[in-house]
Amino acid sequence: MYSLGVRRQFSARHYLIDGDWGEENIEHSHLYRMELVLHGKELDRHGFLADIVEVERHLDDVTAGFREKTFNSLPAFAGSNPSIERLAAVLHDIFRKRFESFRLEAITVTIWEDDIAWTSYHDTL
Repeated sequence: MYSLGVRRQFSARHYLIDGDWGEENIEHSHLYRMELVLHGKELDRHGFLADIVEVERHLDDVTAGFREKTFNSLPAFAGSNPSIERLAAVLHDIFRKRFESFRLEAITVTIWEDDIAWTSYHDTL
C-alpha cells in the first residue's frame, strides 16, 4: 500500500459546549496543523498515487473554509462540540467527497491543536 501525505497549518477559533471545561468554554484560538494522508494500492500511469499539486489545491481550498473562522458558527459543528476529534472527522468527510475519482483505499486526517494535542481519523473508502 502506498501513502502520500501533505500538511497545512491554519488558525481558527472555537469554544467547548455541554460541559464545564473552564477556559475551554470561552472562545479562543488555536494554530491547527493538519496532515492529510491518502492510501492506495495502485499508481497512475505517471507513477503517482495522486498528483501532489492537485492534492495541495484541494487542501488549500478546504483549509481556507476554516481559516480564522469560529468552528461553532459553521454548519458542520451545529449543535455539537467542536473538538479536534470532530474536526478530523469533518475534514475527512470533505476530502472523501473531493477525492471520489481518485483510486484510493483509505484516507487519514490528523489534526494537531497547537503542539500539545493531536487526534487522527482514518477510514477505508
